[in-house]
Amino acid sequence: MFTSNRGSISTWNQTLIPTTREAPSDAESPSHILLSRAGYIRKLTAGIYDYLPLAQRVLKKISAIVREEMDAAGASELLLPALLPTELYKGTRRDVDYGDLLFKLSDRKGGSYALGPTHEEPVTELVMGSVSSYKQLPVTVYQIQTKYRDEARPRSGLLRCREFIMKDAYSFHMNVEGPGGLNEIYDKMFTAYSNVFRRCGLSFTAVEAESGPIGGSASHEFMVNAESGEDTILKCPVSGYAANVEKCETGLRQAPGRGYFAGEPSGTLEEVSTPSCPGIEDVAKLMKVKPANMIKTVVFQPDLLPEAAAAHSVKFVVAVVRGDHDVNEGKVRDLAGVKLKLADPAAARAAGFEIGYVSPRSAVNKPGVVLLIDRDVAIGFDDAKAKGCFWVTGGDKKDVHVKHFNWERDLGIDPVKALAERVTVFKVGDVRNAMVGDPSPRAEGVKLEAGKGIEVGHIFKLGTKYSEAMGFSILDETQQKRSVIMGCYGIGVSRTMASSVEQNHDIDGIVWPAAIAPFHVLITLMKPELAEHVKLARDLADQLAARGIDVLIDDRDERAGVKFKDADLIGVPIRLTIGDKALAAGAVEFKKRADRTGKGELCPVADVVDWCVAGLRAEKAS
Repeated sequence: MFTSNRGSISTWNQTLIPTTREAPSDAESPSHILLSRAGYIRKLTAGIYDYLPLAQRVLKKISAIVREEMDAAGASELLLPALLPTELYKGTRRDVDYGDLLFKLSDRKGGSYALGPTHEEPVTELVMGSVSSYKQLPVTVYQIQTKYRDEARPRSGLLRCREFIMKDAYSFHMNVEGPGGLNEIYDKMFTAYSNVFRRCGLSFTAVEAESGPIGGSASHEFMVNAESGEDTILKCPVSGYAANVEKCETGLRQAPGRGYFAGEPSGTLEEVSTPSCPGIEDVAKLMKVKPANMIKTVVFQPDLLPEAAAAHSVKFVVAVVRGDHDVNEGKVRDLAGVKLKLADPAAARAAGFEIGYVSPRSAVNKPGVVLLIDRDVAIGFDDAKAKGCFWVTGGDKKDVHVKHFNWERDLGIDPVKALAERVTVFKVGDVRNAMVGDPSPRAEGVKLEAGKGIEVGHIFKLGTKYSEAMGFSILDETQQKRSVIMGCYGIGVSRTMASSVEQNHDIDGIVWPAAIAPFHVLITLMKPELAEHVKLARDLADQLAARGIDVLIDDRDERAGVKFKDADLIGVPIRLTIGDKALAAGAVEFKKRADRTGKGELCPVADVVDWCVAGLRAEKAS
């Protein structure tokens, strides 16, 4: 038996499956092209899609797998409103964090509402009104619901749209460690997510990730491995460590032989006019230098409420990396110890930072300024050339850069002494994005490799971010009032469907994994006008359904070539063809969609059900 339930039987003529030979003009990604051509989805407007019967069947199967794993992990299903009063965001300021991504509307009485992008605030409000004792915790709830985000440029069909189907779960705890603690449930969710994507027949990678606008202390993304993926994953081939670019650590990059900063100047500091060249590439081209010989300086400021920012000791954070590297905001935040945002240009200029032409020198002797220098740029001596490093940096005034910058000579302080004395405004560390070829943080002597992926799941350790903001605290077993600790766990259900197509397709169409295919078997009638052929199709369908197999019968009055092309396009795992030639031998043609040879084989009618069950089980096991 393939499943414990009886399978379904449908006919093509009774099912809306509007296949086409041409993709929509705006379709670029494989999933957008194929789901549209195969009659799974249809665009209503930018970023909003109809889910047709085949898509609905796939979504229901993915959702069923998600529900089974969530229930097994101890979560309870509920359903929260999609329409949320914006007053819920008063404490968390997430309406500010989401900005234009948040759909906002007003009712007839002037009340302000939003269409929920996620549901941290409403679920916190719900549990806060339902739980009054630590004895009622932990508790984990989840829902599968439509979400809304006003993407500026929806693209790739279901991969980046404005309305999508998502499973979101939330857990509530009194402790991080121990039985019932956040870590225990987080680990259960990690296992549940791994089970979900494995059962969906997907090749995936779980990676360490940044928390983004959700917030929290730790998170993992679950990425479907696909060459068409827009996200880069960095992996250690030995240890199995994986992370996205924003989160990926690197192994210790040793200081050069003479240590950081030490080295004679490569020449006299010289100003160069660089009109209208605030960018690294423009300056490098004009000055005929490599980006690796340039110093990139980015200015941040604390991302705090005005009253908190006014009282905070840190006013600006200046991050410095090599010109061919990118500043990693999360690493800068962690090293600086304060939540950050890019500095307001006007405020930065008023503080003496000429945006586009900033050098490390601009951070020296400024109260409230923290200078963070990446290890790869904190080098004064070029070991390979046995002389001082040649550096180009901003000139701290508009349209000017300088060459022959030297750390010891031009920074105006003794950096080695400053580091030794632990001067708080001056730190060297890892503040850039990791890259292919960087040393692995988990295996000495091994380099990071790259892969492409599509995010389909994300789990977070939220901590007390939302409970503190919304005033959710209860007495613990010692009668001390403490903020409740939270976790958050999301799966993109419609995105998982699209990601499966990105990973499983060929030139002819979709190749569904059996577990989430809309139907397991497609019975193609070459002569649907012949009653004996129709009867055999019905008999086989009944026997297959009794074994838990979903069957679609192609009973259209169409040419064989059209039916075969449509069969490959919609991607049902097994196709059975009933025609005169096979029936003369007491057989039907049996063909697996995953078999790319294009050839089927004759299967005795009496063995059809066993062949289908065995074929589906083999595909499921693989």
